[in-house]
Amino acid sequence: MPEVSTHSQTVSVPGGSLVLSWAAVTDTGRRREVNQDALLAVFPLFVVADGMGGHVGGEIASASTIDRLKPVAEAGSIDPKAIEKAIERAVRDIASHPEATDDGTGTTLTGVYLDTSGDAPHWVTLNVGDSRVYLLRDGSIVQITTDHSVVQELIASGRLSPEEAENHPYGNVITRAVGPSEGVTPDYVRLDVADGDRFVICSDGLTKELTDYGIRHFLDENPDPADAVAAMLDAALENGGRDNVTVIVLDVSWPSDQADAADGAADHDDSSPAHGES
Repeated sequence: MPEVSTHSQTVSVPGGSLVLSWAAVTDTGRRREVNQDALLAVFPLFVVADGMGGHVGGEIASASTIDRLKPVAEAGSIDPKAIEKAIERAVRDIASHPEATDDGTGTTLTGVYLDTSGDAPHWVTLNVGDSRVYLLRDGSIVQITTDHSVVQELIASGRLSPEEAENHPYGNVITRAVGPSEGVTPDYVRLDVADGDRFVICSDGLTKELTDYGIRHFLDENPDPADAVAAMLDAALENGGRDNVTVIVLDVSWPSDQADAADGAADHDDSSPAHGES
């Protein structure tokens, strides 16, 4: 079992603070000889990259992309312009690497970062390829990102059902990647911040082996993010481990004093009659 990295941090945001707890793990799986996945979990950025390409091309692509994003995360403030500048540099790194010669060399890039530049904090997801971000909120799990894949395009056009897509021969073919041939812009989705949110950021090595229901099950059964990533990895390997598997679980909560104050304000609002009532 690979080592699970864990961290917890209280961060200042407009209007107060947040407690973030996260855990991350990556594993080669049971059928691959090399792990071409890479990850970065450094506040305020949490991303996975799933490399592809012959020989070591995929490993180079994913590592180059994460290496370029790391100083962006460490700077502490992120926006789409900084993300895209890092991707441009990674593209040049991949193209100039002597071992990244395969035309299919590239990597997905998927994750979420916390934007604290406005009056209120927001999460922003970013996506290139078919790695995914899920959000568990109020008991429901939702896939926030949309896959850039041939299969997803067929589903969107009504020519393929989600059930048929599970075993489609083009299931591994993506339509957008960070690679040596050209620049690429991620898709972004902006989300509000809510107490109790749980994000899952993962490569398709997880989603090939676990359904959305399965991911939710392991989140429900494991309130600690380290236990959750370990349980999901174990299940993915038990179900076949056909690809590299990378998972980040990120938990969001208000500090107890803020949560108590919010609850008290809500109780006061609910119990106080409006002026003029009799």
